[in-house]
Amino acid sequence: MRLTFLGTAGSWPTKERNASALAVELDRELVLFDCGEGTQRQLFHSVASFMRVRRIFLSHFHGDHFLGLPGLVQSMNLNHRTEPLDIYGPTDAKEMVGRALALGYYTQRFPITVHALSAGESLELDGYTVRTARADHPVPSLAYRLEEAPKRGRFDVERARALGIEGRAFADLEQGRSVRRGSTVVHPEDVLGPPRPGRSVVYSGDTAPTPDIERLASGALVLVHEATVMNDLAAEANEWGHSSAQQAAELARSAHVQTLYLTHFSSRYKDVDPLAEEARRIFPSSFAARDLAEHLVRQP
Repeated sequence: MRLTFLGTAGSWPTKERNASALAVELDRELVLFDCGEGTQRQLFHSVASFMRVRRIFLSHFHGDHFLGLPGLVQSMNLNHRTEPLDIYGPTDAKEMVGRALALGYYTQRFPITVHALSAGESLELDGYTVRTARADHPVPSLAYRLEEAPKRGRFDVERARALGIEGRAFADLEQGRSVRRGSTVVHPEDVLGPPRPGRSVVYSGDTAPTPDIERLASGALVLVHEATVMNDLAAEANEWGHSSAQQAAELARSAHVQTLYLTHFSSRYKDVDPLAEEARRIFPSSFAARDLAEHLVRQP
């Protein structure tokens, strides 16, 4: 699982930062969380292929989170895409996405399905689950948790050897096939530890701090949380449905996540290192996301 931060700006792009978008690359597909203006060009600068995007999850319909959608879809058409695309968003998704995709003249070459979601929904997809929670923002807004299916437990080599396993039989058991040793059949579960949870990433979208997102993020390997301002402006930011870097760190600490990435920085901050430093005083594994930076989410 590889994360690519395609846009980390708040409200509007700057010279250093594009509007909001996060790519999550899985084994079989690429998932986008938000699609701000300029997302397709950011994809061209990254290792993530825009034609591999299978699903797009939009947190809400402020322009900096979805105005890249028409251009991305039209470029997919120009490149003769035939695979379906699913687009998800809050309760107003069908109306808002429908309006966006009606812009301009172009030929729609592939099927697009728009799904309106509510807080608390869970989607079982191709090898992973996406769950939603309500974000605290002035318009209908969702946060998302993507989590892979549980993985097999670790292979216990010493246990296998004690059962007489050797040579090719190791690989057979690791791949889920039972093997025979004399009159005894050794099953994979005999030499594998307990299943391990799949890798997980949580994306907040725009939000003031809320227990709903804290619960959604519980135990996640990566939390990508907005941090529009430093904490001296927290009260004003909260009124507009945004968080400070300190508040994002407090939420990450309470949720027991492994790593926190701050994003959606106000244009008042040319240097975002002070926001990361503010967060690290609360939660040491805090980082400021940078446009086009990547993060590999490793199996625990």
